[in-house]
Amino acid sequence: MASPKKEKWYRKLRYKYRFVILHDDTFEERFTFRLSRMNVFVSLVSLSVVLITVTGYIIAFTSLREYIPGYTDVNLNKRVYEMERRADSLENVFRQKELYMENFRRIVDGYDFSNDSLEAISNTNQSARQPTYDSITLTKSPEDSLLRLEFEAAEKYNLYSESGLTPESRKRAMAVANFFVPVKGTITNHFNPSEKHYGVDVVAQYNEAIKSTLDGTVVYADWTLNTGYVIGVQHAGNFFSVYKHNSVLLKKEGDLVKAGEPIAIIGETGELATGPHLHFELWFNGMPINPEEYLSFN
Repeated sequence: MASPKKEKWYRKLRYKYRFVILHDDTFEERFTFRLSRMNVFVSLVSLSVVLITVTGYIIAFTSLREYIPGYTDVNLNKRVYEMERRADSLENVFRQKELYMENFRRIVDGYDFSNDSLEAISNTNQSARQPTYDSITLTKSPEDSLLRLEFEAAEKYNLYSESGLTPESRKRAMAVANFFVPVKGTITNHFNPSEKHYGVDVVAQYNEAIKSTLDGTVVYADWTLNTGYVIGVQHAGNFFSVYKHNSVLLKKEGDLVKAGEPIAIIGETGELATGPHLHFELWFNGMPINPEEYLSFN
């Protein structure tokens, strides 16, 4: 008689089993489940993956990881450094207070400080302070002092005069500059550097557009208390133009403008304004120049 053929083990994984829960006294069937070995294996593996994922999340993103050996707070070193710095500062303050109380006690006891040498007192005071670099001495040579005096004398008052503008530099600048009149109108206040009036005041019609006098880049566009809305444009050839007391600014910092392009609207903003007008300044090589020498506002 032939022996029965053994069934493969992996086929047994799909065999169905019934899991029944009965009442112990009445044998009443409460719950029943149909299971197989494959279902149980998959359920256990899935539960293990979920538990591992949750545990990893807790370790990586919560403060519980600090209780696991090998994991510390990333800000721990920073806090330790801050605490050490504060402790060092408190130590210095405590040392100063201790010295103060010691001197105060000596004064109350009638101690004669005239017997102490100045060097001893200085060393005692230095010990209560933080380390300094007073031992470093800087000396100036006579040649350095003479050079400083010569340079300061040569550059003195250069802001209030046009001595630095040589005919050659003016000629080269004018050769590449084609000025555009910012606004047509009547000049009510002329260029007067001695009174710190570095531009001209031009009265024009209300809501008249202010144009850029040259191609350039807007480097300043803001409001000030005295001059209201102000816009400044940097041009080629070291020219810089300023437009003050505007009612509206049409450009912002960083904008590129062309000669004759509107950049603002005439107004009377600012405490120094006495009516609708434009205060126009023209600077060359860092020094104010008279705009009437280059433009005709009529």
